[in-house]
Amino acid sequence: MTESGIPSASGAASDGDVLVRVEGLKKFFPVQSTSAFRRSHEQVHAVDGVDLEVFRGETLGVVGETGCGKSTLARCIARLLDLSEGQVDFDGRDITNLSARQMRPLRREMQIIFQDPYGSLNPRRRVGSIIGDPFALHGIADGADRKKRVQEVMELVGLKPEHFNRFPAEFSGGQRQRIGVARALALKPKLIICDEPVSALDVSIQAQIINLLADLQSEFNLTYIFIAHDLSVVRHVSDRVAVMYLGKIVELAPVEDVYQAPRHPYSNALLSAVPMPDPNQKVDSHQIILSGDVPSPISPPSGCRFHPRCPKAQPKCSVDDPALVPVLGDPPGHVTACHFPVETGEVMQSRPGVIAGEGAQAT
Repeated sequence: MTESGIPSASGAASDGDVLVRVEGLKKFFPVQSTSAFRRSHEQVHAVDGVDLEVFRGETLGVVGETGCGKSTLARCIARLLDLSEGQVDFDGRDITNLSARQMRPLRREMQIIFQDPYGSLNPRRRVGSIIGDPFALHGIADGADRKKRVQEVMELVGLKPEHFNRFPAEFSGGQRQRIGVARALALKPKLIICDEPVSALDVSIQAQIINLLADLQSEFNLTYIFIAHDLSVVRHVSDRVAVMYLGKIVELAPVEDVYQAPRHPYSNALLSAVPMPDPNQKVDSHQIILSGDVPSPISPPSGCRFHPRCPKAQPKCSVDDPALVPVLGDPPGHVTACHFPVETGEVMQSRPGVIAGEGAQAT
């Protein structure tokens, strides 16, 4: 166990350390038929069998290509979406089948910071009303007391309390995201889901928001699920990283284990596409270019879902779906779903016929 209460890579967590537990989570969306005379029975397999634990006080980074199911997984955990199958436990309680009325008290304990600081705020409402909504909806504060609490939260996230009556349009993108952070933080929740909270911001503003989130986590012992495309940001903020591909988690490990010794071929491809600050270093680096396109989530491939694009694929990969378990002698905290994982120091090649260095679309 680490000082922060997060289980070490070599040890398992007790039930008291686990804030969120997900078992066999599946979320399918029906495909709308284009024909008025025939109804489609196809489904999009957005999340397809995810097992996951999130520990108290940690930041779990979730990465993967667009459409891999990151945001859908987060919304299922927060019960903004109903599950197709599986179970979600929050703080020791099964919340899988709770109604909207039963979920309301738990909304105080889990909040979301959305990606778009422009679209997530009502432009016709003043900032004080937006941040004050949690207090009003849960009957916690009213009148002057609510205004005081809202201004305290605004000051906490770096906004001026005297801007209480301004509209969102009067703020910059970074300031609007601080408003979103303030709204999520208002009731001091246990879990905050950060759904790409900095991807729409300038790089200089990204650093300010990331530092703000880190300070708030330290002060209030918050637990984050941090969804992002930028692998450099994820490495900076996360304690552990879950790599998703086509609705499944393919690798889950402490952050430095993933970045220093990634086991899954897809994790290797993602990391090889990370831009290097030193251009000379980039010339010498080995970039893995994945061939083909991501298969359709309506009819995902059999066996390992990555096998049609995997440089290490063997016949077994198209038949057997690999379990998410430790491989190559890794500790219990580092699990990988791969029949032929990447050895430490192994240089993985691109698929035949694909020239490394032409450009990557891994992220």
